[in-house]
Amino acid sequence: MLTINLSPASLPKQGSGFDLAIALSALAASEHLPARRLPEVAHLGELGLDGELRRPAGLLPAVLAARELGFERVMVPAANGAEAALVPGIEVVAVPDLASAVAWHRGERGAAAATPAAAPDPSPETRQAGESDALDIADVVGQPEAVEALVVAAAGRHHLSMLGPPGAGKTLLASRLPSILPDLSPSESLTASSIAALGGVPLTRLVRRPPFEAPHHTASVVSIVGGGDGGGVRPGAITRACHGVLFLDEAPEFPRSVLDALRQPLESGRIEIHRARLRTALPAKIQLVLAANPCPCGNAGSPDTAEQCRCSPGTRIKYLQRISGPLHDRIDLRLGVRRVSSVLQLDVGGPAPTSLELRERVAAARSRAAERLRGTPWEVNSEVPGNWLRGGSGRLPRADTAVLDRALALGSLTLRGYDRVLRVAWSIADLAERDRPGRAEIAQALVLRGGDAP
Repeated sequence: MLTINLSPASLPKQGSGFDLAIALSALAASEHLPARRLPEVAHLGELGLDGELRRPAGLLPAVLAARELGFERVMVPAANGAEAALVPGIEVVAVPDLASAVAWHRGERGAAAATPAAAPDPSPETRQAGESDALDIADVVGQPEAVEALVVAAAGRHHLSMLGPPGAGKTLLASRLPSILPDLSPSESLTASSIAALGGVPLTRLVRRPPFEAPHHTASVVSIVGGGDGGGVRPGAITRACHGVLFLDEAPEFPRSVLDALRQPLESGRIEIHRARLRTALPAKIQLVLAANPCPCGNAGSPDTAEQCRCSPGTRIKYLQRISGPLHDRIDLRLGVRRVSSVLQLDVGGPAPTSLELRERVAAARSRAAERLRGTPWEVNSEVPGNWLRGGSGRLPRADTAVLDRALALGSLTLRGYDRVLRVAWSIADLAERDRPGRAEIAQALVLRGGDAP
């Protein structure tokens, strides 16, 4: 009789990735295999009836977890060798079948030799399937203020909302935001790649560019928030957008449960999933972009007399109030977007800046912020807490913050809103290569904080 113990018993197990470890343990227990090296190697792989090793789901995060637990070597199916080798700091042994795994542990030579997997080219120029820079912000015409707001949002990783009628370019702007964001850092790249692997995406390269998720408002709550049962959790769109952009078009049309679920990841960078038999936390460090029409019919404020709004004032207010006050208060930039209504607006007077040019500006601004925040737990301006901005090294002269102090005293600005204006002002200063924001940057940040967008 053979007893297999998958410890800890309180943690639900899912998938066939344990097959290889179970088979080798059984062979070692029956003295068909020396057990000396087994505890030194993490074994991951599904075992077929013919002894062939097959690819298990979510292998990349499993290898990453093995490294974090102190393993220096991992054995995986040959088909997964390149994917496992994406994780630095751990030796990968790729084997095609159980016989090869046994031969490797016995130290035998000849029969179907197991081989260390070679790490792929780590250069930033490599792109995972599905990644593209085809969308360029130069496609946006007649919206220079909106483009500059996107640059500010990208520089500080600020959350953004856009309010405007259909055809104003809200979706066009949001879809171009990832193109001006810098490449992911090595740690961010590993996280984004691990999340993609959990979703069943086969990987041969690390994800280098910030992900972009744009779920439809009719999508289920679980598909956006994430969920599952006691057998495991699948990441939703919020987690898949980690270190990238989550775009909710027609934001008031989303279920209230989805919108309220955004509040936790916006503050903590992770989302907690609670189920009857399982509780877990998933990474969700997102940059949120909301877009909304000004009313259900979308024509409120339209200058076109042929498209008069049919909604009552109460209907308009109720429509926008579907986005709760607490979520609304967590948005750093609130942008009103209008349709390009004249040929003069289309004439930009010269070539529009490209995504690559603006990405360089954003990268330079982030470098200034990172240098200023060196030695702190924060990397970008949106992460800096209010007490540091108001009373620490980031404190600004009272003369410069007088307009904010007055708005706070009058109740037209909450303390959270006060802090968010300061964060945006620092991003504007970084883009302008200034040591610290002054009155002009604070005034611009206050305008971008405007209250007419959701």
